[in-house]
Amino acid sequence: MKPLFLIFTASIVLSCNSTKVVEDKQLSQKLDSLIQVKNPREFNGTIAISKDGNNIYKKAFGFSNFDNKTKLKIDDKFSTMSIAKQITATLVMLEVEKGTINLNQPIKTYLKDMKYDWANKVTVHHLLNNSSGIDAWELKENLLFEPGTQFKYSNIGYATLGRILENATGKRYGELVTALFAKYGMKNSFYPDQQNQNKIVNSYAISKDETKLVEKFPFSQDLFPGSHLLTTTEDLTQWNYLLHNGKILKNESYQKMISYSITNQHSLFGESEIGYGYGLRINDKSEIFEIGHTGFSPLAGFTAVNLYYPKEKVSVVVLENQATDNFDIAYYFEQEIRKVIMQSNLVK
Repeated sequence: MKPLFLIFTASIVLSCNSTKVVEDKQLSQKLDSLIQVKNPREFNGTIAISKDGNNIYKKAFGFSNFDNKTKLKIDDKFSTMSIAKQITATLVMLEVEKGTINLNQPIKTYLKDMKYDWANKVTVHHLLNNSSGIDAWELKENLLFEPGTQFKYSNIGYATLGRILENATGKRYGELVTALFAKYGMKNSFYPDQQNQNKIVNSYAISKDETKLVEKFPFSQDLFPGSHLLTTTEDLTQWNYLLHNGKILKNESYQKMISYSITNQHSLFGESEIGYGYGLRINDKSEIFEIGHTGFSPLAGFTAVNLYYPKEKVSVVVLENQATDNFDIAYYFEQEIRKVIMQSNLVK
């Protein structure tokens, strides 16, 4: 006869496993049901949800080609859009660890040819947390505000970080990204170039009048450090686990990435302003601590959201190969998926 405590322990384990299976099934059903919604718009993309590195939900919905109804696959490659910023920020922090980049140095230190006077007071830190005062899309003679005093989202700021990385390392940004992806087993993630640009899934710009296939990515290569790397939901899930669990950066470096001195509001995270770290939004204002970032461009035809809940080690990645110019509904499904996760036992 087995000791009673062994029988009791085994029954508890079986009960817990059974409860988890039921909870996972309920979550899957909720998400499946949500994706069937047609109003205010339809979903077209891939979703991956994991806990502690283990898959909870991983599915593709809709089409990679709207005309011939070719179905999307879970390993189809999407643009990261602005999720690329946290990858660039990580590359910078790796160089900080080596001593080749100093966060508090003016960018003139690394870009000797920078002609603007403000290059002597805008630091690498200011570029990383979008507090540089540099315009969103182009470099200009005057800053929008004194560095470090306000938040202004700047893609050209991250393009500048790409240049700093190149000058500090002697390597092209594409080489640095490719090596990073290879080192951490992200086999379906790429820097866009002539060889792999055609690996990306078709994307669609949706306006009130029509849905149009995007024939060519509308942004220049210079902006790729902040707006366009190729990846899959599975690879981003792996990225989340590695980045947020000490597998890439030293803890000191990671803590700098998720610390903030500047705040900003984004509709996905609610009406309140939350922190902005290095290529990451830090939501420590709600009961459930959340780190994440979004990506969106109607011109490019991509919508992306990447979320991580560090206490529970839960990753949520949503990539769509479509984007609507109606911003009020641009993140509709991403917001609803986030609500489902926030209300689930995954993060409670």
